[in-house]
Amino acid sequence: MSTFPSDLAERAAAAVDPTRVAELAQGLVRVRSVYDAKAGTTEAAAAAYVAQQLEALGLAPILDEAAPNRPNVICDWEGSGFDPAKHRTLMFEGHTDVVTEGDPSKWKVPPFEGRIERRAGDGEVLHGRGSADMKAGVAASIAALEAVMRVAPDLTGRIRLGIVADEEDMMLGIKAFINNGWGDAVDGCIVAEPEENELCLFQKGAMRVNVRVVGVMSHGAMPYAGVNPNRGVADFIVALREYERREQARLGSHEYLGLPWLTPTIVRSPASGEAQLNVMPEEAYLALDIRTVPGQDHAEIEAELRRIAAELEAGTERLRFHIDVFESRPWTQTADDDPLVRALESVYPAVLGTPPRYGGVPGATDGTFLWAWLNIPIVTVGPGDRTIPHQVDEFVRLREVVTSARLYAAAAVTYLASHD
Repeated sequence: MSTFPSDLAERAAAAVDPTRVAELAQGLVRVRSVYDAKAGTTEAAAAAYVAQQLEALGLAPILDEAAPNRPNVICDWEGSGFDPAKHRTLMFEGHTDVVTEGDPSKWKVPPFEGRIERRAGDGEVLHGRGSADMKAGVAASIAALEAVMRVAPDLTGRIRLGIVADEEDMMLGIKAFINNGWGDAVDGCIVAEPEENELCLFQKGAMRVNVRVVGVMSHGAMPYAGVNPNRGVADFIVALREYERREQARLGSHEYLGLPWLTPTIVRSPASGEAQLNVMPEEAYLALDIRTVPGQDHAEIEAELRRIAAELEAGTERLRFHIDVFESRPWTQTADDDPLVRALESVYPAVLGTPPRYGGVPGATDGTFLWAWLNIPIVTVGPGDRTIPHQVDEFVRLREVVTSARLYAAAAVTYLASHD
């Protein structure tokens, strides 16, 4: 059996209460924190639940609105030996928003009931939308903080919880967290996303792109009288596929992230309004979801998209492309010798009973901006199957959530106590 690097790390892991972990995760799942502007629902109730749990510990959480009625929860705990000029701050990061449940009748268990049941081979399972993505990670973070508070009151370090809004869309929560200065003192961050408790030092980057292709409307019987934007879209997609193949051949498959992808996700013609079979529209719309890996530069990708568009414009008179890269989230890579990585690796065998397992995040997370904007080392590690988020019948195994909490607690005391 692997041993902990210190008695304090062992006691921190042991101090995690499985019953409390389940209670926190279940309570969070029962809050429907889907952002829906038309229905008027936000993350506010989930943020209030988190704040109440922290207040019960004697802490003073702050609700800081990232957007109207969409608060972030920020809460600090400092060991009595903490000196901000000398010691580290470790952040536990999660988000309160969840994606829509879709049609509730398609769920075997109502999506916000928060039912816990025993399942063969899995032990106790928590069902519900957001159970894995990522109410479980938030619950594990709070439970880990509670454990550290119990066993290491004089720890020479600080833990900052950043439980933010809007991760599932434009990541307004983490952007506001950073812009309001909450990330300035953070030395390292554990992002508690569902990654099967693998240590993920890499995350794919993401580019979100709108492409408008403008031609000239004409009668479908006389296409020569106009310019067909649909042909422009088709030619652009073909050229994009060739560019994707070149990039995949150049970079190969990343050990943890796989291949880069440039994926057309929406094609709409006409770009707005009703379509008519015998009318060649003036404008078509194309959306791109681009996922990048180390070795790619987002500025260079954007330049190539514009080069392709310019070449197609030059070949067809009166055809015009308008490209808008409205979101750019770079890939991330945390050094394998970073102190946070070393702390997690040192406690991993004792907590999980295996050597450290590594993975990569197939999409961006809030940690993307902590890394890209503030150069904060991040490790993404949390409970839940990697592919279960956003699916009907989402679930998480509670034993994995307890394991995550123990990993966080043991790593936190190791990371913070090592910088005295």
